[in-house]
Amino acid sequence: PHWGKERIYNMVENRPDWCISRQRGWGIPIPIFYCKQCNHTIADQDIINYVADRFEQHGADFWFSEDTKNLLPPDARCPECEGKEFDREKDILDVWFDSGVSYAAVLEKTDNLAYPADMYLEGSDQHRGWFHSSILTSVETRNQAPYKSVLTHGFVVDGKGEKMAKSKGNVIAPEKIIKAYGVDVLRLWVASADYREDIRISDEILKRLSESYRKIRNTCRFLLGNLCDFDPDQKVDYQNLEEIDRWALHQLYHLAARVTKAYSSYEFHTIYHLLHNFCVTDLSAIYLDILKDKLYCSNADTDSRKASQTTLLYILTTLIKLMAPILPFTAEELWRYLPPDEEREESVHLSGFPQLDQRYSNTQLHEKWQRLFQTRDVVLKVIEEKRADKLIGNSLEAEVNLEAPDKLFLFLKDCQNILEDLFIVSKVTVSELSSGKDLTLEASLDSLKVGVSRTNSKKCERCWKYNESVGEDKDHPLICHRCAQAVKGNS
Repeated sequence: PHWGKERIYNMVENRPDWCISRQRGWGIPIPIFYCKQCNHTIADQDIINYVADRFEQHGADFWFSEDTKNLLPPDARCPECEGKEFDREKDILDVWFDSGVSYAAVLEKTDNLAYPADMYLEGSDQHRGWFHSSILTSVETRNQAPYKSVLTHGFVVDGKGEKMAKSKGNVIAPEKIIKAYGVDVLRLWVASADYREDIRISDEILKRLSESYRKIRNTCRFLLGNLCDFDPDQKVDYQNLEEIDRWALHQLYHLAARVTKAYSSYEFHTIYHLLHNFCVTDLSAIYLDILKDKLYCSNADTDSRKASQTTLLYILTTLIKLMAPILPFTAEELWRYLPPDEEREESVHLSGFPQLDQRYSNTQLHEKWQRLFQTRDVVLKVIEEKRADKLIGNSLEAEVNLEAPDKLFLFLKDCQNILEDLFIVSKVTVSELSSGKDLTLEASLDSLKVGVSRTNSKKCERCWKYNESVGEDKDHPLICHRCAQAVKGNS
C-alpha cells in the first residue's frame, strides 16, 4: 500500500549498522580464512569462488564436515608469510542476509527471469525483514533496488479477528474450504478482502462469498443459455443495435476500464465488488430483466433479438476475461461453452485482456437512460404499492398512465415505444401535465404523476402480457398478435 514505501524509507534511514555475522552451529558460512602462522585474514575472490564451486557440488554441509585444508585450493598460500595452514571462519551469515541476496541466486541465475524483480510480495512484517535486507544488499552491490514494486498483505485471522491457532480450534484448512465450496470460492474470498489489513475468515464469511459467487455464475449461465441458438457470424454491427443494448455496452466499457485499472494497482477487492455489482445490478436487475420478453418470446430470426444476442456475447466474453485471473476454473468452463468461433483462442487463459471499442462509451446515451431509469424507479415504487394493496399481482397485469410536465412529457413521449418493456407492464400511456413552470428534466420528476390500474385486456398465454389482440388470430386464439407471428415464423 501507499504507506509501505514510507515505512521502508524510514526504517532504512534510521537503522544502525548491520552486523551480518551470527554465532550459530549451522548456516551459510562466511568463506574467510585466517593464517595460523601470522593470523592474516584471507578474503580472496578466487578462494571464495573455489568454495562456492565445492558448495554447488557437495551442498552446505561440506563446510562443516571437511577439514579446513579441503576447503581451500591445493596451492593456497598466505599472501603475507607464505603459510600453508589456515583456520576457517566459524561465524555464519545472518539469515536475513541469505534471503536479502535471493535476487542474485534466483533472478540472475535463471534464464526466464530478470533482475530487478517486477514485484516482491510478502506479509507486512517484511518491511523490516526481507524487503529491508534485499534493498540494502542490492543498493550496495548493484546500486539499485532489487524490485520495481513491493506488495504487502496482512495475516489471515478468524471471524473475530483473532490469530489462528490449533490450540484455539479456530484454524480453517484450505482443503476443507475447497471440498465444501470449490477452489474458486476460496480464491474469491482472497480477492474480496482488503489484503492491506488482516483478513478475516469464517464459515459465515465463506457462505456469504459463496452466495455472491453463485450470483456471478448464474448471471453468466443466463447469458450463455440465451446464446445457445446464436451464430457469431450473424453479429449485428454496433450502429444497428438498439439503445438498451448500446447502454449495456457503455456500462460494460467502463466496467472493463475500472477492472483493468484495479488489476494494475492490485486492488483485487475492488474487482470483486465491480464484477458482483455489474452482474447483480446492471445486468440482472435492469438489462436482462428488460430483455427477457424479447429473448423468450420474439421470433428467433428478428433483427432485434439478434442485436441483443450480439450484446450478450460481447458482455459474456468480456466478463469471462475479466474474471479469469480470480475465478480461473469458472472462466474456463464458461469459455468452452461459448458459441463456436474459429477466431477464438482455445482457452481464456491464452486470450488477451478485453480491448473494447471506444464507441461503446456514449455519455449522451448514458445520461438519457439514467433519466429513464429514474422514471422507472418512480413507476416501480407505485406498482409495488398497488401490489401490496392486492390491486394487481404480477406487474404485467398493470396499465400505467404517466402525467408529466413540459420537458419530461416530451422526453417520455419520444421514448414511449420502449416504456412497456422498461417498466415490464402491459401498457403505458403518456399525457401532458401543465405545471406553469419551466422545469428541468430532473426537477420534473418530482411533479410526475403515476397512475396504475389493473388491465381489462386478455392475457397472452405465451408471453404473459395482457393485450387487446389476444384472440384475434383464429389459428392461435390464446396468444397475442406478436406471439402468433412468432409462432408462425418458427413453424
